[in-house]
Amino acid sequence: MKAWQHLKTIVHHKNLVRQGCFKVGLYRQGLMHDWSKYTPVEFLVGCRYYQGNKSPNNAEREEKGYSTAWLHHKGRNKHHLEYWIDYSAKGDRQMTGMRMPEKYVVEMFMDRIAACKNYQKEHYTDRSPLAYYEHGKDHYMLHKETRKLLEKLLHMLADEGEEKVFRYIRVKILKNAGRSRRPKNSKKIRKKA
Repeated sequence: MKAWQHLKTIVHHKNLVRQGCFKVGLYRQGLMHDWSKYTPVEFLVGCRYYQGNKSPNNAEREEKGYSTAWLHHKGRNKHHLEYWIDYSAKGDRQMTGMRMPEKYVVEMFMDRIAACKNYQKEHYTDRSPLAYYEHGKDHYMLHKETRKLLEKLLHMLADEGEEKVFRYIRVKILKNAGRSRRPKNSKKIRKKA
């Protein structure tokens, strides 16, 4: 088992996500990101299947046909698109991606940057997260609005760099993310005195 190497990988990844989240104002998410990786079901699998250049969950999946660590992880971390897969509300009972709140899309974006930096090391560029996404995007179950935002951020990062996309996230996306949104044509309900 490679517990020390796996622990260093987790800590480095969490630090990268934290730094990115802090730069855009997601302090709580930056601190709480991926805490489930320290639970035995995830940590021990990571130690056993550690490779250093890709997720140990893939190696477990190759051996067993599934990953117990991933099944645990995706069900507890709202920044993963798989957390948001449910039956369609249309009544057709099809599985589909639900719309993710913007703050979790941003955390997912930061997670993708950190994973690429963690595994690609000195080969990382601002195009790396987009290239990784495009390699597997055809099988992702994403709500159309979630997909649109994630792809916009990935393209902006690839074309304009971290500083510009982080500023865009702070000013345009997260500025009003905490406020409730009413449909444009709805009227405020006033309390009667």
